[in-house]
Amino acid sequence: MTTSSDPGIDALAAALRRFADERDWGQFHTPKNLAMALAGEVGELLAELQWLTPEESVAVMADPGAGGRVRAEIGDVMIYLVRLADALGIDLVEAATDKLADSARRYPVENARGSAAKAAGE
Repeated sequence: MTTSSDPGIDALAAALRRFADERDWGQFHTPKNLAMALAGEVGELLAELQWLTPEESVAVMADPGAGGRVRAEIGDVMIYLVRLADALGIDLVEAATDKLADSARRYPVENARGSAAKAAGE
């Protein structure tokens, strides 16, 4: 199953699929379970940044311990996101590109520059 128009993401998806298949984990890798696992890993990433000041969060990668933990959690998030997209047959690059185009339409530069406000109806 093709996950992306990006060969690097395709290779990662294939490696993750093999890893799961070798362990007979495919039976557990349903979209629901993968989405729940992804949410859990995002929570673990949030926990690494939770009590940092904005300045500390920007500099977190300069700390070998904290930076290593953040990197590992981002790796986990990526793994579950790629597995979920693979299970659903979603091209990640295409989905992100489509979403970026939609956001550009909803948040034109002249209205959104320097503002964190949500678009009307959001």
